[in-house]
Amino acid sequence: MMTELLWALGLVMVIEGLAYVLAPNLIFEMLKVLSQYSSEHRRMVGAIVALIGALILWAMR
Repeated sequence: MMTELLWALGLVMVIEGLAYVLAPNLIFEMLKVLSQYSSEHRRMVGAIVALIGALILWAMR
């Protein structure tokens, strides 16, 4: 289980890093747009994304 968790963490870090390498201006623009929303709205979007990710992982097992 720990091996899979470390693989998943590594994959997330690779994808996050690639986003900043390949499209730094897009990331900057996205952060500007996100800063216009309230904390509650950003928290809700984060919860929905986390739930979708958990459902995908559950479906794949």
